[in-house]
Amino acid sequence: MSEYQSRQERRNSNDKKKKSPKKAGKKGIFKKIFLTLVVLFLVGLVAGGITSIAYINNAPDLDPEKLTNPQSSIILDKKDEEVQTLAGTDAREVAKIDEIPDILKNAFVSVEDTRFYDHFGIDPRRIGGAVLANITQGFGAEGASTITQQVIKNSLLTSEKSLERKVQEAYLSIKLEQEYSKDQILEMYLNKIYFGNGAWGVVDAAETYFGKNITEEDLTPGEAALLAGLPQRPTYYNPYEYADQAEQRRNVVLSLMEKQGVITAEEADKFQAEKVSDMVVALTEDKETDQYKVFMDQVVKELRERDDISEKDIYSGGLEIYTTLDTRAQDITTDVIANYPYSNEDMRSGLVLMDTKTGSIRAIGETRKDENVITYATTGKFQPGSTAKPIVAYGPAIDTEQWSTGRSIKDEPLKIGDANIRNWDREYRGQVSMRRALEMSYNVPAVNTFLEIGKEPAQEFANKLGMDLKDEDMVPTAAIGTFSTSPLQMTGAYAAFGNGGTYNEPHTVRKVVFPDGREINIEPEPVKAMNDYTAYMVSDMLKSVVNEGTGTDAKISGLPVAGKTGTTNHPQEVVQSQGFPTSGIVRDAWFAGYTTEYSMAVWTGFNEPNKHYLDSSKGEDDTSKLLFKEIMSQVSEGINTADFQKPDSVVEVGVEKSTGLLPSDYTPKDQIVYELFVKGSTPEKTSEKYKQPDGVKGLSGKYNADSNSISLSWQPGEDKSFTYKVEMAVNGGGYQGVAETGDTGFTLENAQKGSEYKFKVTAVSDSGVSTKPAETSVSVPKEEEQEPEEPTEEDTNEDSETPPDEGNDENSDAGDGNSGNNQGEEEPPADDQSGNTGESGNGGQDQGNNGSGENPGNGSGNGSSNGSESGSGNGSGSETDNPGDTGNTGSNAPPASTPPNEEE
Repeated sequence: MSEYQSRQERRNSNDKKKKSPKKAGKKGIFKKIFLTLVVLFLVGLVAGGITSIAYINNAPDLDPEKLTNPQSSIILDKKDEEVQTLAGTDAREVAKIDEIPDILKNAFVSVEDTRFYDHFGIDPRRIGGAVLANITQGFGAEGASTITQQVIKNSLLTSEKSLERKVQEAYLSIKLEQEYSKDQILEMYLNKIYFGNGAWGVVDAAETYFGKNITEEDLTPGEAALLAGLPQRPTYYNPYEYADQAEQRRNVVLSLMEKQGVITAEEADKFQAEKVSDMVVALTEDKETDQYKVFMDQVVKELRERDDISEKDIYSGGLEIYTTLDTRAQDITTDVIANYPYSNEDMRSGLVLMDTKTGSIRAIGETRKDENVITYATTGKFQPGSTAKPIVAYGPAIDTEQWSTGRSIKDEPLKIGDANIRNWDREYRGQVSMRRALEMSYNVPAVNTFLEIGKEPAQEFANKLGMDLKDEDMVPTAAIGTFSTSPLQMTGAYAAFGNGGTYNEPHTVRKVVFPDGREINIEPEPVKAMNDYTAYMVSDMLKSVVNEGTGTDAKISGLPVAGKTGTTNHPQEVVQSQGFPTSGIVRDAWFAGYTTEYSMAVWTGFNEPNKHYLDSSKGEDDTSKLLFKEIMSQVSEGINTADFQKPDSVVEVGVEKSTGLLPSDYTPKDQIVYELFVKGSTPEKTSEKYKQPDGVKGLSGKYNADSNSISLSWQPGEDKSFTYKVEMAVNGGGYQGVAETGDTGFTLENAQKGSEYKFKVTAVSDSGVSTKPAETSVSVPKEEEQEPEEPTEEDTNEDSETPPDEGNDENSDAGDGNSGNNQGEEEPPADDQSGNTGESGNGGQDQGNNGSGENPGNGSGNGSSNGSESGSGNGSGSETDNPGDTGNTGSNAPPASTPPNEEE
């Protein structure tokens, strides 16, 4: 038993020994992991420390000049020449900390750094909150910057979101707190921050927005809160442009001031109820006459939309901002806009001038006459009217369906829902070509085009051109511009047509260079928005608009310009409520056009459109076209502007105007136009609209024996302006033309006896189309034969040994008169008064009176010689001639067998 127990104990003991290594192994693994983490942590600390030391060593020095004065950003034009700065130290006023009202200092501390007077340059509590936000929401989601850190960032560093910059910022902030007092740091901050509208520092800001000198006059809590809220985003919270946003921001600051005990709840409620528009004064003239202010506003707008550049960088970061500005073009634009003779002082205009090939904005023009400034050119939202047709209707139709410029489109009364779609002239044409519809800006064909191609292709095409149309915009009337857009967007879209179908997003900035040499290239990448055939065909049609259609006021001699007009109307309820005239009034007027060098869209209207209208009877709706013409003419001077180049994908084909099909042989020439087609999509079907016309009716012919002539007569066919071609064939010969006449009749003189005449009369229209010929025939009877008289004895034996018919001796004073036809000869020349025409043919009979000396003889006779001819005539004789052999032929008609000759 003991042995058993001892074995059991040994077995148990062995089991424990087998198990114990496993437990020891687990403990060993945890220990190793722990030790590894500790080592990694220590290594991380060391590495982080080394890295931090490296970052700190690269940090800039605390430069007093940079700490107290903003680093102005430099603006360079398209030639890399400096044109101005976004901040200037010369005119900037500063105030000592004890001159700045406490209410203003406390407002800034409340919103920017509540523990400003307690921390040592950085605030660990704010850092902890920012770290948590960055972990849960992503790096850069929330900042932890104190006022001290903002002074460092604005003076010595950039807003780049990197670990190196944050380490340097923290180090320099602690160092700044060690060398300067809190009041000195706050003074630096308040005197160098940017408040918008050209105001730098609190002194300039109070003067700009409230007309107050803060060193002499007190600010209200509401005014202090408004100023304290601006530096975060000066442009977005601009009270002149965005009063609602500015008011919301001010109220947030007032709430924080109440929370910090700076003001009471009653004061917070009181000043939160005040309208911002009632607080601010009008901008002084020197603030709004910045030479390139309109352009610079767009530069700032583009830059502040980027994540890698802060607004504080823009104004006080010492940036070099390379722009697309063309100072000559901008000066021209500003001058034309400012000096245009507007017939109504409330009219406003906005335009953008852009390089067609690159999308680089060269100039921006606006009439800024409002206290509440609207950026009409770049952010204004106006309905584009008919300028939308190439973008939403015809462009997509060509690009997706390969329509030709001669495509026939229905133009009939059209109703969509409760809306009647009408053309501007209230006329309908049944069918009209796409070119003509665009040229004359007819609405119905554009809407029908949209309905046929569908909203999805139209939306996709338009948005490739930067239009940003939403689904709710894509109703059929979008084809005639019922959505909202700006001149900036329209300029970019139209430029793509002039650039072979490549779209470049309009932009004012090329690149930005930071003080440390870091460079950001901002130019957008080109995008192929359409086929080259679409771009060219639309451009060619838009040239027709300018040369022959609704845009002729924008036509510039010697410059190939393509463009489109557009107008919008007031809603009927506005017309009725305002008592406007029911016709001749316009809400918005547009002209968008381009050359191969420049593109421009111009809008004209009103700041308060429902209170005004453009009077077409005064030509106010033409203002956009005239502004375009003047500016485009001037900026294009000295530039060799090429015409639009037709690509190989486009062919030109003659088609019928009304059908768009190939013309038939009977299509009038004035009904044939030459239109553009995508290669491979030319029409194959020939039109059957025009049949060969019947131009001659009731053709008849009649022989008149008394005058030996044939008279033809007929009635006109379906066109009174025909010219008639008369052809004749004799005795089975070929037809020969004998006359062209505008009359409905013809007479043939000297008809040939015994001949069969055939006549063919064809009518030819003014356009050159020949009708079916009408035919008739006329038979001319033979001349009746006459028995010769028996000669008397006196006639035969009176005086001569020679027979009467041989009386042609050269010494004879008398001769026989012979007459007949000699093989159908023509009448002899006028100067040949003797001849053989009186000689008889074979078997002919002669009869005539003798001639003597200068006395004429006469004779007549019939004869035949391989044919049947007749003739009669008078002859004159002399001693040396055959007086009986002279005479004139009886007919000018040609013989049946030989063509006429002038001479034998």
